[in-house]
Amino acid sequence: MSSSKRHKRYEVSRQLGQVALGQSPAELVIKNGTLVNVFTGELQANMDVAVAAGRIAYIGNADHTIGEGTKVIDGKGRYITPGLLDGHMHVESTMLTVTEFAKAAIVSGTTGIYMDPHEIANVFGMEGVRWMHEEGQQLPLKVFTTIPSCVPATFDLEDGGAQLGVSDIEEGLTWPGTAGLGEVMNFPGVVNGDPTMLGEIEATLRAGKTVTGHFPAEDDRMLQAYLATGVSSDHETVTREQALEKVRLGMHLMIREGSAWQDIKEVIKVVTEDKVRTDNMSLITDDVYPQTLVRLGHMNHIVRRAMEEGVDPVTAIQMGTINVARYFGMELDLGSISPGKSADILLIDDLKRMVPSVVIADGEVVAENGRLVVEFPSYQYPEKAYQSVRLARALTPEDFLLRSKSGSAARTEVNVVRVIENSARTAKMTAVLPVEGGIIRPDLEQDVVQLACIERHRGTGQISLGFASGFGLKSGAVASTVAHDSHNLLVMGTNVDDMAFAANELAACGGGMIVVRDGKVLAKVAMPIAGLLADRPVEVVAEEVAALEDAWKELGCFINAPFMTFSLIALPVIPEIRITNRGIADVIEFKLIETEVGPVQ
Repeated sequence: MSSSKRHKRYEVSRQLGQVALGQSPAELVIKNGTLVNVFTGELQANMDVAVAAGRIAYIGNADHTIGEGTKVIDGKGRYITPGLLDGHMHVESTMLTVTEFAKAAIVSGTTGIYMDPHEIANVFGMEGVRWMHEEGQQLPLKVFTTIPSCVPATFDLEDGGAQLGVSDIEEGLTWPGTAGLGEVMNFPGVVNGDPTMLGEIEATLRAGKTVTGHFPAEDDRMLQAYLATGVSSDHETVTREQALEKVRLGMHLMIREGSAWQDIKEVIKVVTEDKVRTDNMSLITDDVYPQTLVRLGHMNHIVRRAMEEGVDPVTAIQMGTINVARYFGMELDLGSISPGKSADILLIDDLKRMVPSVVIADGEVVAENGRLVVEFPSYQYPEKAYQSVRLARALTPEDFLLRSKSGSAARTEVNVVRVIENSARTAKMTAVLPVEGGIIRPDLEQDVVQLACIERHRGTGQISLGFASGFGLKSGAVASTVAHDSHNLLVMGTNVDDMAFAANELAACGGGMIVVRDGKVLAKVAMPIAGLLADRPVEVVAEEVAALEDAWKELGCFINAPFMTFSLIALPVIPEIRITNRGIADVIEFKLIETEVGPVQ
């Protein structure tokens, strides 16, 4: 049921009351299940749930609500839980459209998400945000949008496709289905009084909506200043100590378990060892790849992980349901099974496995035994969305040749971006590379390969050149238009011929990720919508991404999730060193630096 067809509580309150009294029949009744009560923490045996007009009318022995046309589901031997909610995630990280993501998520028991579409915002601004938001409003999955707060991530070191300001935030918050402000990543700007950041926060508070946060630092004064402005949550907590400090201050703790960043094992100790109350904590995914959705599930996997670390099953479910709804001020509609609430309900055979056999959204059975049983509407992105890779011209091998300024020297020292496996951080290092014919060459023996970032939003022809280490490439080249956060065209390789080929092939298909060798495509995931989203089903994209990972290995790279690490190599707000379309960015000094340090005798 789309949001336009969903009944407001006040529209159907009389009908619900009549059903509860037995004066009108329910449309659906679940019989004899064990109710997971997220209010009391109880497991209540032999309970019925009666549903009408997409909402819950009665809980208990509901025989009196069953009429001739009532659909009855036998819940005997099964648990009845609220549908799961993801309080912070980026649909773009799944590489899928909102519709295709929703199909995969709802089958695994997620009935609502709070998405932050800041990736498409960096390409198409509020227009792109509106596309994804509108797509979400027509789905059985409840899609709430938090309006992106930091577009671009920085004004001084890179160029993206768009900029958002206070007026954009104010406009977005008026759209039906928006829940607040997307993660406020620029925490230094907030605490140092940046007028744009404070203006966005103030606009959100005036609208009576939620300001979601992003605070990876460990500075107590900064944290409290950040909280005092109105930011109220954080999902970047990675230690038990950080978690304890934040919950003591009343910050809503979002505990993250995505495909790459997996924080539950450590952070959940604040619950299992410190025995802190969980009312102001929730479980979230942040970034999930298509393979994770297919193999492990979505929020049901995150709740299961909490249980595996020792959290009581009902408590874990609370952290993925009612706690999320309360944080966004939506507990009167979502997150629990109680009279008047939206009938978003799961039937689960084994709580510790968290695999739903039946998924009900707005009172309608939408999935059974891992398969959708309803049609999802289609959404057509405009032609403009497919034209986001704008290069000045086709690229040539010569575009990737970095000429040395060192005169006749045979060797020169260069700054190198060294990646760290399973980390968003990079390390600044230097290497001495050979100079041949005035051109600085990579050195595979030192694990130093060539790196380039090409402006792809306005066709300026701007190209910056550098070097990277840590990937272990022995041959070929890779390219990606997923390049956080400005999403320019990233290219890396062992030789300039393959680099040019990879870049041109990717531009021709509208963006995505590619691996090439010797002028041949080894693997490609086309993402023609904004250069960020595939237009194919999750199963197809998951297979393509698996093939992409295998192709990276063929080139010699064996680090975990290399395409994710590569996509972050251009993010100039996380230390220590990055490449952007403007050049090499020293994120410690927050300035652009030369790739070449100088000749070595």
